[in-house]
Amino acid sequence: MSLSSIPRDPSPAVASSQPHRAVVEASTMPAVAFAHRLDRDGHFTEHEHSRSQLLHPITGVVIVNTSAGRWMVPPDHALWIPAGVRHAVDTIGRVEMQSAYVRPNAVEGLPDHLHVTGMTRLMRSLLAETVRLGPDAADPRAQLIQEALLHEIPLLPERPLGLPLPRSSRLAALCRDFVAQPSARVEIDDWASEAGMSRRSFTRVFRQQTGLSLSAWRQQACVMAALPRLSAGEPVTAVAIDLGYESLPAFTTMFSRVMGAPPRTYLKNQRAH
Repeated sequence: MSLSSIPRDPSPAVASSQPHRAVVEASTMPAVAFAHRLDRDGHFTEHEHSRSQLLHPITGVVIVNTSAGRWMVPPDHALWIPAGVRHAVDTIGRVEMQSAYVRPNAVEGLPDHLHVTGMTRLMRSLLAETVRLGPDAADPRAQLIQEALLHEIPLLPERPLGLPLPRSSRLAALCRDFVAQPSARVEIDDWASEAGMSRRSFTRVFRQQTGLSLSAWRQQACVMAALPRLSAGEPVTAVAIDLGYESLPAFTTMFSRVMGAPPRTYLKNQRAH
């Protein structure tokens, strides 16, 4: 499944881009949280929030697109979206998610960049309880829970599930083509030739504009293509072959380098947390 051609039925669910906007905007609390549910592939049109958002899918996969790139959020991860960042959201499959909307500068140390994080057990519990309490809860217990949630956000471990796009239109086009059909067999010299650049110039410019080497960027793209399929139960070997890896060990080594554990171990750990 490519991330640029998310499957749709003839009448996809189109969700309101800001279903709780009025409540979020009116709240004086440092953090408010809501649950969302989509029973099929859906789309949140491009929008922005005056608060930062911690978006956490419980089931399904969420893809967030911005002018700067694309981020994938599988189950048991979250995406931190700073206030004012315009973004559109696509969902894959049946999605249940929770979002906390955090007032900028509510506490010191809140991240200032968009990124995917892992979820700790504590954060899952705090977010679920904040959702349950509702946006009007202001008793001492609710305030303590919100304070704990706010202080847990900077401690969430960052995950390499983002694909920043180069500013160069030619390089960005190459990246979008790769996302549509990722393959481990694509060579850097091919990309440099298509961009009309020397290998040295290409590697320098690509790193300058994305913060990543081409190798690291492509590995993250392959992991982003693989995770929804692995989470859905597809065999690791089949996914590895489809992505152009010559062997299961080669794919496993790449996956472990990006995610910190082999595919089966990573998925087992995510389900156990």
